[in-house]
Amino acid sequence: MILIVDDDAAVRSSLSFVLKRAGFEAGAVSTPDEALAVVRRSPPGLILMDMNFSISTSGEEGLQLLLKVKVLCPDVPVILITAWGSIALAVEGMRAGAFDFVTKPWNNLMLLHTIRTALALRSPVADENRPLNRLEADRTFHFGKIIGKSDALMRVLGAVSRIASTHAPVLITGENGTGKELIAEAIHANSLRKGQPFVKVNLGGISHSLFESEMFGHKKGSFTDAYADRTGRFELADRGTIFLDEIGDLDMSCQVKLLRVLQDQTFEALGDSRPRKVDVRVVSATNADLRQMIALRTFREDLFYRINLITIHLPPLRERKEDIPLLAQHFAAQQARQNNLPEAAFTAAAYDYLCRLPYPGNVRELKNLVERTLLISGKTLIDASDIIEQAGGRDHPLRNEPPHQEGFTLDELEKQSILRALETHAGNLSHTAKSLGISRAALYRRLEKYGIQPAHHPTGL
Repeated sequence: MILIVDDDAAVRSSLSFVLKRAGFEAGAVSTPDEALAVVRRSPPGLILMDMNFSISTSGEEGLQLLLKVKVLCPDVPVILITAWGSIALAVEGMRAGAFDFVTKPWNNLMLLHTIRTALALRSPVADENRPLNRLEADRTFHFGKIIGKSDALMRVLGAVSRIASTHAPVLITGENGTGKELIAEAIHANSLRKGQPFVKVNLGGISHSLFESEMFGHKKGSFTDAYADRTGRFELADRGTIFLDEIGDLDMSCQVKLLRVLQDQTFEALGDSRPRKVDVRVVSATNADLRQMIALRTFREDLFYRINLITIHLPPLRERKEDIPLLAQHFAAQQARQNNLPEAAFTAAAYDYLCRLPYPGNVRELKNLVERTLLISGKTLIDASDIIEQAGGRDHPLRNEPPHQEGFTLDELEKQSILRALETHAGNLSHTAKSLGISRAALYRRLEKYGIQPAHHPTGL
């Protein structure tokens, strides 16, 4: 049963009708005391709870009720109902353990999606579909583009398998080059929306002035140079999945606009006052620490709770080194197909060398190194010496370090790798970034992080 807790008779009646029409059993009460009595007698499967039960709009009664419910039945998901102007109150509820929040007036389709997601994630059946090994994962799910079978990767694929069929918004975190986009694609490919569009948006590459036009579209003549109607990314993704990459780079003013459409899946194109509704699943990704950004007031906490109902963290390549030989083989075969070359193999020494590199650029850096080695060496059997030559002439990944790595932090290893790459490429930042398998922007961030000043190199542009 779904329990509705709201002091407004019209709201109780409306929600009861929507839920019963969707096939759910629903019960409704008007006060916190009545709600607690129901919970003590027979815990419901889910609770829809208003935040205010008196003339006051502080939400204190709702928060107190939420805390008591979480003590009595901690596993029962609670979805909060609040007005748009009280989202800060909903954020307080999320901190206190609520599953999600909806705003009045609610979107019936989105409300039902949220309810079904909460119930699906609570169900023990969700764990039964978790792949125990790579063979089982490939037999049951679509993970063809994801290479590897390490425990760290299998935990990620297990999480994807559990949540893919829900409508839950997902936040994918991890360093640059770990493959966040591939995980987003896997979520879509294993979801109920797999036959619908998968729309990718790099938010870090959209300027503040073009954000609304890119995301929501515009009408002809709505601004200078708007010579024709444009369909926005959200409309293109209708009934499918939209992938919001680099969401941590989004300007604060744009975050507000994004929050609004994520909240009720309604938007207006520039130059058009007609609201448009869409049904999209949102998958976001970032390499930034969003909680730290919230503390620094550079990322909205309400948007954070809206995008990360489920969080999947991708481990860096250095934490799943047993996948490196498989990845190297995959990239070599891929390169052979693309360039019509004979397939190449690796010696044991080559694999050993590859597995000892620190990879600040993660999988992207490994791909770059393997492809460069194959193309330049022209060999069909790659030895460690061939890779060493393309990795900056190092006969040992940590030649300039003491023989044992245990005393060094990951940051120290990454810094040394960057310094060596800078030296190899005479300070040329474009070549250095490419050799590390990261973008120039990512390299700049690391240079600033480690206090490295490449300006003394005459070719540092």
